Amino acid sequence: MPAMRHRTVLSLLLLAALMSGARAADGVVVIGHPTVKRLDATIVTRIYTGRVIEVDGVPVTAINAPAGTSVRNRFLQAFLNQDEDKYTAYWTVRRYIGKGAPPREMSRSSDIIRFVTSTPGAIGYIEESELRPGLNVLLH
Repeated sequence: MPAMRHRTVLSLLLLAALMSGARAADGVVVIGHPTVKRLDATIVTRIYTGRVIEVDGVPVTAINAPAGTSVRNRFLQAFLNQDEDKYTAYWTVRRYIGKGAPPREMSRSSDIIRFVTSTPGAIGYIEESELRPGLNVLLH
């Protein structure tokens, strides 16, 4: 009986961990061109902070939603643990010291989807509600 109870507790803990991970994205889905394979949250963070520019030999091009939008604010919080001010300040310093520029912004999710699906190595994020069949979901 104790072994069965141990497995049940372990199963419940695993389920709770999976559910908390799903909530962490807060309705934001990271999508990518088919040349980009599934990513973990650490790699997404490193891409959007300019610390990773290539994944599995494929150069990566990150796309941001516009500053101030709900999806961007939730993405920054869920994946980078930052708000808009911290993210902007981070990129201001990196640009000043010659360490790159922030990801390009696109004003509409349809533009992000079109760019990501047609550009090898591109990744972006959209609202979960805007997912459609055929999109390469990298992180959900």
